[in-house]
Amino acid sequence: MKNASTDDVHLLLGLPAKQSLSFAVRDLKANSSRWMSQSCPKFSWQEGFGAFSVSPSQVPVVKKYIRNQAEHHRKRNFEEEFLLLLKKSGVDYDPKYVFG
Repeated sequence: MKNASTDDVHLLLGLPAKQSLSFAVRDLKANSSRWMSQSCPKFSWQEGFGAFSVSPSQVPVVKKYIRNQAEHHRKRNFEEEFLLLLKKSGVDYDPKYVFG
């Protein structure tokens, strides 16, 4: 499942246990960049990415969250949303490293 706004994309992926998340994101970015450059020549991915694991019982909640991205972005921008997700997930972070 996916949903995108103008400055971020949310994906819900199921990866095999032996699949590296960083390799999966690398491949996703590489293949989608080729496709996007045909319709939006100024498109580019940011350098990094954020990822959160989800228990199977929470998949429906995450799907609903992704479906409602337009609504979320009326209330907060990408940076505010990402920091909120970090906080809700209990992730300690140094703000100077989050957005580069």
